[in-house]
Amino acid sequence: MADINWSEISTVLIDMDGTILDLHFDNHFWLEHLPLRYSEKMSISLEAAKAKLKTDYLAVVGTIEWYCLDYWSAQTKMPIKALKREIQHLIQLRSDAKNFLLALKESGRDIVMVTNAHPDALSLKIERTQLDQYFDTLYSTHEFGVSKESQLLWQRLQAKHGFECDKTLFIDDSLEILKSAQKFGIKHLLAVANPDSKKAVNVINDFPAVTNFNLLVDQLDAHRK
Repeated sequence: MADINWSEISTVLIDMDGTILDLHFDNHFWLEHLPLRYSEKMSISLEAAKAKLKTDYLAVVGTIEWYCLDYWSAQTKMPIKALKREIQHLIQLRSDAKNFLLALKESGRDIVMVTNAHPDALSLKIERTQLDQYFDTLYSTHEFGVSKESQLLWQRLQAKHGFECDKTLFIDDSLEILKSAQKFGIKHLLAVANPDSKKAVNVINDFPAVTNFNLLVDQLDAHRK
């Protein structure tokens, strides 16, 4: 159970995919839909397409290229943005996200999205969910040239946004990214243990973790009383 000391927190940095949005869309796109379309284009088996793409993914995982739709369009010679629209119906907020985001906004804290998603992917997800209404500011790490796995990102983000590490809560579903934020000095860290609604809950021991944001809503309500 994540017990957040809300009295210390003035800024909340929140990831998008797997944290506010169900990661099922992204997992399905990269692991199933793109391999299917790639196999059709290249006239190879689905298994061969998956193997080829997996190798390509592993070569850049954790870098800004991994998250870059332009990079993958060039790599695969395929219209990635158009292919994402083919399954856009799968893009959805987590069922517990809206109430949590509304409670955060009502609390008067600075609510900031920090996503590794490419700006075009972010735009599609805003179009589908209107998630931008819940945030004061939205950042794609592409504007900083590095992903959240890099210390440079946190340096550049802090220089631009001016958050205080001791008064900041960062929420993400990636342990590697949480470790990066921890190394930078962000004091309050929270992991999302169930990023994909179609997969089992992850066992997380390194950070406080949550599977239901409604528990945090209750904490926020109690803090106000």
